[in-house]
Amino acid sequence: MDHLVCFLPGTLALGAHNGLPADHMDLAKELMQTCYQMYVQMETGLSPEIVHFIMHQDSTRDIDVKPADRHNLLRPETVESLFYLYRFTKDPKYQDWGWEILQNFNKYTKVSSGGYTSINNVRDPDYPSPRDKMESFFLGETLKYLYLLFSEDLDLISLDKYVFNTEAHPLPIWPSTE
Repeated sequence: MDHLVCFLPGTLALGAHNGLPADHMDLAKELMQTCYQMYVQMETGLSPEIVHFIMHQDSTRDIDVKPADRHNLLRPETVESLFYLYRFTKDPKYQDWGWEILQNFNKYTKVSSGGYTSINNVRDPDYPSPRDKMESFFLGETLKYLYLLFSEDLDLISLDKYVFNTEAHPLPIWPSTE
């Protein structure tokens, strides 16, 4: 499962909020748990780009990561979904999960001279191998969704008045003319 899939819990929650069957929210919560586990099962607490599910009953781990997939690019998809699930459920565990992720970004990817960097190895907390590269989506999406997740103003960019595009830009929802 690619980290990019972790946008889906938020999309499912948004659909359920707007009238799709309630089981969409149930699936959103379950998939959100899977995305969260992609973080907490890594030694740095940061998700790799891709995980493989371990289906053997005698395994002590749920997921495995191949060496070529151990990097973290500071992607927004998981925190985006945490934002949506928190807004719709008000369950503080989604804020707690986001806080853990933010703390691990600070611990393993923050650069002393300013900014953040992608890392090559989420499995090595002693030397995660910084890449000296910060993608623009970290500032434009990841940190924006974290800010909104932690905002006390739940109407800040109301999800009944705005929709976010794939680059986290809020667009107004215009009333129907019918």
